[in-house]
Amino acid sequence: MKATGIVRRIDELGRVVIPKEIRRTLRIREGDPLEIFTDRDGEVILKKYSPIGELGDFAKEYAESLYQALGHMAAICDKDAIIAVAGGSKRELMDKPISEEVERMMKRREKAALSRAQGTMTPLFNGDTVEYSSAVVVPILAGGDA
Repeated sequence: MKATGIVRRIDELGRVVIPKEIRRTLRIREGDPLEIFTDRDGEVILKKYSPIGELGDFAKEYAESLYQALGHMAAICDKDAIIAVAGGSKRELMDKPISEEVERMMKRREKAALSRAQGTMTPLFNGDTVEYSSAVVVPILAGGDA
């Protein structure tokens, strides 16, 4: 993504408005948690917080367990992207943004068994060109959020 600079003022309560274009591009929604960092150069860094992303090692182990038990590729994602893969190409799949349809399923806490034969298959992530015959999408709830 191209670095974009926009100047904003801080109000009396310390609030800064993140422009709509940036929120849309980064898929930041109202109520999403953000981490705030500072660095040695005096920069303030805002980063989307992912409770599942914090559990990266656990997610890798979970994906590996699913792969060993089922014999099929397993991928774990947070609300935005794939964070762990087992049984598939990590290089191709890691950090890929999830598709809008998968994002909607997660938001609605829907479980789905998708099948190409039944015509219910949908892209799993943006730029998905692999023709899977089937997939299962199940949200993992963390702290009440999918």
